[in-house]
Amino acid sequence: MDRPGKVIAVGRNYAAHARELGNAPPEAPFFFLKAPSTMVGDGDPIVLPFDIEGEVHHEAELAVIIGRKGRRIPAAEALDFVLGYACANDVTARTEQKALQERKLPWFGGKNADSFLVLGPLVPAAAVPDPGALRIRCLVDGAVRQDGTTADMTHGVAALVSHASRRLTLHPGDVLLTGTPAGVGPLRPGETVEVAIEGVGRIRNPVVLEERPA
Repeated sequence: MDRPGKVIAVGRNYAAHARELGNAPPEAPFFFLKAPSTMVGDGDPIVLPFDIEGEVHHEAELAVIIGRKGRRIPAAEALDFVLGYACANDVTARTEQKALQERKLPWFGGKNADSFLVLGPLVPAAAVPDPGALRIRCLVDGAVRQDGTTADMTHGVAALVSHASRRLTLHPGDVLLTGTPAGVGPLRPGETVEVAIEGVGRIRNPVVLEERPA
């Protein structure tokens, strides 16, 4: 998949995930941006920065790929603007993210290291009749860490597309990440992490530690 123009992610869109991190689910979608340059594909290494502080977590997510330009898109029409779907792993430097939250600062540093967005191949929207009824799992070295369903999203795909387009024009190729179920946990060098979504596919990536510069 080509690198997107922008990546819009939504936080705390699964109530159980919000609770596991000590947060309340927001009433309206809570968006943040990930840099397109963070993106890697299926099979590429997830590279943990050598100077990372604390834990880095996996986050299995359904990604929505926009197919038509639109702004202020009504929710009733939102799925018509979707080109397709993909598996995603919104890798997060959790310790850094929490430290930023405590200081009431943006999450940028916790979400935007190189390789911190894995995006799988696109599946056409027509092949996914109901994006709100898909099993989504994350496995680390074959052990299941996350096992949920997109039916548990607080805000479904149509609502997210509509909300995201209220201030920002969506363009073909833009990516919208829809949040992660409960069960997030740490990744360590030498492990292999997989995200599998029913009807969408699977991505599998090794985790490595960045080499220190000489």
